[in-house]
Amino acid sequence: MAFFGLIGNDRQMADTTYCERESASEKTARKRRAAHHRSARAVDRQGQAWEDGERRRQDRSGWWRSQ
Repeated sequence: MAFFGLIGNDRQMADTTYCERESASEKTARKRRAAHHRSARAVDRQGQAWEDGERRRQDRSGWWRSQ
């Protein structure tokens, strides 16, 4: 594209050249949502690991119980 062809035809270019592309704001929002879901999964796994460890700690018998 020549420089002089770019002046004043941005709406036409948006309708033709960039019609199948994702906008920058849509891309940012999609990445933000994906990051949120990733962190939610990680936090859920951390909570589950803590709960499993806590149950193991509570269920095992200590030295004071064996005497």
